[in-house]
Amino acid sequence: MSAEHVQLPPGVEVVSTRSEAAAWIPAGAEARTIRVTLSPGDPGAPPHRHPGPVFGYVTEGEILFELEGQEPRVLKAGDALFEPGGDVIHYQGANNLPDAQSQLVVTMFAPPGTPILTVVGAQELAERRHLRVTQY
Repeated sequence: MSAEHVQLPPGVEVVSTRSEAAAWIPAGAEARTIRVTLSPGDPGAPPHRHPGPVFGYVTEGEILFELEGQEPRVLKAGDALFEPGGDVIHYQGANNLPDAQSQLVVTMFAPPGTPILTVVGAQELAERRHLRVTQY
């Protein structure tokens, strides 16, 4: 733990630090705080990408999370997440619970006016299949 974290007041906790995140933030980006609530068993958005990096925290339930180049993993309430955005495909962000809602809150750094996500087409998914760690 760094010296700055030792001096935190009671009740304040640093959950996650990503020192490399700043390198991914586009020039002139705005910060957007987004809450994603998934109903039981919700598969989430189809494969997509974000216009800039996303840093977040699971506030409730469990999220099945998969980024291009990484194995799918289950994030539980209290876990932090990071994705660089840009060219990296976000394959899954599904509710891993069939009987309860799951939720996460993220901050995205993106150029003003850009969409929160852009769905990736079937042809591009096929062309980039070799970059996916786990094939289904």
